[in-house]
Amino acid sequence: MLIDHYDLDVFTPPCAPGTERFNAIARLVTDISGVLPYLNAVLRGAMYNPSAGALTWVRAGHRIVFGAYQIALGDLKDREEAEAIMQQLVDTVNRTWENHEEITPDHTAYRRPAPMLVYNLLPRTNCKACGQPTCFSFALKLVAGQVALDQCPPLLDADCADQRAKLQALLPDMPAIG
Repeated sequence: MLIDHYDLDVFTPPCAPGTERFNAIARLVTDISGVLPYLNAVLRGAMYNPSAGALTWVRAGHRIVFGAYQIALGDLKDREEAEAIMQQLVDTVNRTWENHEEITPDHTAYRRPAPMLVYNLLPRTNCKACGQPTCFSFALKLVAGQVALDQCPPLLDADCADQRAKLQALLPDMPAIG
């Protein structure tokens, strides 16, 4: 077992005092940086930054950051939810480490695609059905993880299936920027 103990701090984000949502940090006594490439291999949509020693992942709307001596978790409703989700994350780290010999580590630093690449795969109708003024604005928000692909009605048409498949491969679930 890699993580057998951690201290959990649950707090209101300093940038949003008085909010009804909370963040949590599990402070670890064990360095988990060695498991990050393995987590990068098994967590769909994770974004690994080897130079920063961090892996970011979004699960069920919660932004999660794994670092050497901590796991940070955001957008929680209360301490009970923080405790439950943090324990699941610790279990995931421990399970991944226990099976690491069967997993090929992924040291790749994933980068967000260029907005123009995403834009070129969109229908480019500027129909505004997605709520954005232009398809390029929509592409910028897709790359930032602020909107979802299914918010573009023209992409749901059968004749756009190829474009949609390419975009889905290009845009895995990523933590939103901003």
